[in-house]
Amino acid sequence: MPKSRDPQRILETLLSAARAEGADAADALLVENISASVSYRLGKLEDIERSESADLGLRVFVGNRVAFVSSGDFSDDAISALPARALAMARLAPEDKFAGLAPSDLLARTIPALDLEDPNEPAAETLVARARDAEQAGLDVKGVTNSEGGGASFSRAAVALATSSGFYGRYAGTSHSIGVAVLAGEGTGMERDYDHASARHAGDLQSAAAIGRSAGERAVRRLHPRKVKSQNVPVVFDPREAGGLVGHLAGAISGSSVARGTSFLKDRMGTAIFAPHVTIIDDPHRLRGLRSKPFDGEGVANRRRALIDKGMLTTWLLDCASARQLGLATTGHAARGTGGPPMPSATNLYMEAGTLSRKDLIADIKQGFYVTELMGMGVNGVTGDYSRGAAGFWIENGEIAFPVSEVTIAGNLKDMFLNLTPASDLEFRYGTNAPTCRIEGMTIAGS
Repeated sequence: MPKSRDPQRILETLLSAARAEGADAADALLVENISASVSYRLGKLEDIERSESADLGLRVFVGNRVAFVSSGDFSDDAISALPARALAMARLAPEDKFAGLAPSDLLARTIPALDLEDPNEPAAETLVARARDAEQAGLDVKGVTNSEGGGASFSRAAVALATSSGFYGRYAGTSHSIGVAVLAGEGTGMERDYDHASARHAGDLQSAAAIGRSAGERAVRRLHPRKVKSQNVPVVFDPREAGGLVGHLAGAISGSSVARGTSFLKDRMGTAIFAPHVTIIDDPHRLRGLRSKPFDGEGVANRRRALIDKGMLTTWLLDCASARQLGLATTGHAARGTGGPPMPSATNLYMEAGTLSRKDLIADIKQGFYVTELMGMGVNGVTGDYSRGAAGFWIENGEIAFPVSEVTIAGNLKDMFLNLTPASDLEFRYGTNAPTCRIEGMTIAGS
């Protein structure tokens, strides 16, 4: 944004105008984005893009009535028109007894430095080199025969939030990403796999060659898959897929789902839903974390929390509205855009590492399934029923034996959580992370 467009001045001008138009309370959000990306396939540059945008959102309250307006037009006329439009809408809106700004005593008083912004935007040539090198490293793996392409991107987002209760905060973060997908084999026996990585700072990003090599090796290992019979066996989730289990927990303890009564965990607060060796953390203040932020989407101070502490469910994920519905206080988990209300959302979410290596975790499995890819969205958030298409490797006598495809794994998340054991190989690569996880007694639907 040009220096003449000062975020704090714009937001405070909007809030003053909204109060003058008759708003009892208001908040305003300004989000600035820069993004650049390239794609590269079979030795040729396919696409290169760069964009810049800025969006402004205003939320106004008239009693318990609330309305939202947003705009990408920063001309004086456009900005000055927003408060009147928002107030006109609010006066026609239905009452919402849970609507309102965050309590002043919960607002962030200090903004922690989280080192989220890399000051150096990579040149287009650097992104091209990352995408090219990732793809070439994948193609160089023996057995890889084709490529879906390599890609590299950079983005920067800056968020400024102001409220009529006196809060103002701003932070910015960057993201560097590399990804590639390749194919191994020939004809109808081809198999595909991928790898990708992201980091706030370029210096923390895995090398393009390592990402490409990993994708190629993954694809080759999947060649000549076999079918297996339907049976009940232990299922082991590769870390790339184990994070999804943590994500299902986050959805089930979202305050909005609990308040609506649509979560299979709605009556489980304060009870053991995992085994005692499982702890799951949400940490918005992780230095250089991919989802770190110094305050939440309502300006509330946030902090590290153990959502699951030695197996026990300790908290819901709450924004102000869902907290009021449940008669609780917000946990500082509000996330929002410029055009709608805040909603509860986790930040840097991870399952703590266990004590067993991956090798030891599977050592006593006579027959089992190691999952490396999941397909479909077969998870029922109301009942906890879980059914996903899967591919991976069969385990025999504690060793990876052969690749497997075209199976379905099924269970119920309530049982899966209680029968889960984490390995010791936790790495922080994504927004949600988990080590290798073993779950006893799942159903494999095969041939």
